Amino acid sequence: MANVAPEPVPERTFQHQSVLPPLPVPSLESSLNKYLEAVRPFASENEFRATVDVVRKFQEGVGRELHQKLLQRAKTKRNWLEDWWLDTAYLEVRIPSQLNVNFAGPGPYLEHWWPPAEGVDLQRASISTWHTLQYWDLIHREKLAPQKVGRVPLDMDQFRMLFCTCKVPGVTKDTIHNYFKTESEGPCPTHLVVMCRGRIFTFDAVCDGQILTPPELLRQLRYVRERCEREPDGEGVAALTSEERTRWANARQHLINIDPHNQSVLETIQSSLFIITLDESKPYSTPENYTNVTLAALTGDPTNRWGDKSYNTITFSNGTFGSVCDHAPYDAMVLVSLTWYLDQQIKAAEGKWQGSDTVRPMRLPEELKFTVDDRVRRDISLAKKQYLESTQDLQLLCYAFTAFGKAAIRKKKLHPDTFVQLAMQLAYYRLYKQPGSCYETAMTRKFYHGRTETMRPSTQEAVDWCKTMLDPKCDDNTKRTAMLLAFDRHNKLMAEAQEGNGFDRHLLGLYLTAKEDGRPVPELYTDPLYTRSGGGGNFVLSSSLVGYTTILGAVAPMVHNGYGFFYRIRDDRIVMSVTAWKSCPHTDACTLYNSFSSSLYQMLLLATTSQL
Repeated sequence: MANVAPEPVPERTFQHQSVLPPLPVPSLESSLNKYLEAVRPFASENEFRATVDVVRKFQEGVGRELHQKLLQRAKTKRNWLEDWWLDTAYLEVRIPSQLNVNFAGPGPYLEHWWPPAEGVDLQRASISTWHTLQYWDLIHREKLAPQKVGRVPLDMDQFRMLFCTCKVPGVTKDTIHNYFKTESEGPCPTHLVVMCRGRIFTFDAVCDGQILTPPELLRQLRYVRERCEREPDGEGVAALTSEERTRWANARQHLINIDPHNQSVLETIQSSLFIITLDESKPYSTPENYTNVTLAALTGDPTNRWGDKSYNTITFSNGTFGSVCDHAPYDAMVLVSLTWYLDQQIKAAEGKWQGSDTVRPMRLPEELKFTVDDRVRRDISLAKKQYLESTQDLQLLCYAFTAFGKAAIRKKKLHPDTFVQLAMQLAYYRLYKQPGSCYETAMTRKFYHGRTETMRPSTQEAVDWCKTMLDPKCDDNTKRTAMLLAFDRHNKLMAEAQEGNGFDRHLLGLYLTAKEDGRPVPELYTDPLYTRSGGGGNFVLSSSLVGYTTILGAVAPMVHNGYGFFYRIRDDRIVMSVTAWKSCPHTDACTLYNSFSSSLYQMLLLATTSQL
């Protein structure tokens, strides 16, 4: 009898966590050299000479001491940046998260089985919820395959934060409460929270050890909808999560003080798997296209979102879907992975439920009621007012450029992401006649608990190329040569950043080391070029490739005179969401998009003529 090779055992979701390498600390010299190269496009000769002098003093003096301390920290922590990054980028930030920090996106199902249609929203919501619960179950049982780049496993820790996770406000600093556990770690919460018309309900998503089926979920959602249609709207306590963080922390403490029961309601919301929002608030409830869906998700009714929750799935009354998520516990790629899974599952099932229609006997949803007083009502009213004012200031568009996509760019042997980034540089340069300090996300998940590093696309090579493109005296050959130099530089810097050899996080680590030591802020960080080039989160272009799937999202600009620029690249199209603040007279998302489109055409033409 022939030997039959045993079936390979599938990898568990978190099995590589213990062997991932620690996050490296780059050399001080390489980080400072890269920093000087990054600020050069934003400086006059005299300014640059002054900054070179500042950097030299830093390198020879306090910078060297801080770097040694950072190396010591890295010996005791597998990720020296992790706690610092969470605090600095998210938990200590006081501006309202719901609009300024959170990311939102549309469910892409309207491209195939679920275009807008009245009267089907709850059926679709029950199917979408069922698929989402399957994804939770995959992570819970560690059956979700670990993600890899080639054969290199990536850190999966952020996937623990997708479900049963919530940010809780503090007076000076927020905290993340994560209640998720894998099957081997112990019991994990299994209840869902549904929000509708300012009211909050909960029910268990599991009955007798089995996840509720779509017909069972539909019964529970119908019960909530019918109650909300028959009875008055709720107080809308959820609106408090859209407030400035310290005000929300104080309002939350007051809620707990007036009735201990409020604490258990908060705990139920915080520990829930995720939030299902049944959004019926006009004018947001019937978005027809990606711009409207994304805008409604990011700026919709604050009484129907728990802005601090790691995942709110939003069902609009015309059967379209959106989501809004707190950014602190994870980066967008976690949500992209979930929503791409949902998209593929819904597509495979043609948007229908294929199983049994039997509904088991189970408890109906229970309403979660806060005890409120006049102060709470006043707090809610103020929160809604500031939220409405800020959301009305946000300009957002989601457009598809359909002339070409990844396939045509690859044919020219060019990297699609770099192509888009350089088109954005050219678009900005054409409008403003100067480079725009730009942030692009570089993923560092090859390392233990790695998240992101900054890649700065406004390189000297990119700026030199932009100048040739706008110079009528330059011929195609000169433009092409400059463009290829810009491509090479971008690709090199991106590869280095992904290997933990960027410089922005290192400089942040040195700054925070000085702060923890009680030292004065080193001159490097008060130098005008530090801020002008984007340092300290002052990037006028905040950008990220969301991937090569149908999933897209949007985030507000980092600064008042800036843009948020998120994009996905398909074989035949490039789809982007662009945000700007209407109150800034110098920015307009539509103008940037038009300039970007013409940049894409120019670049492909340049790449094509080069091959003649």
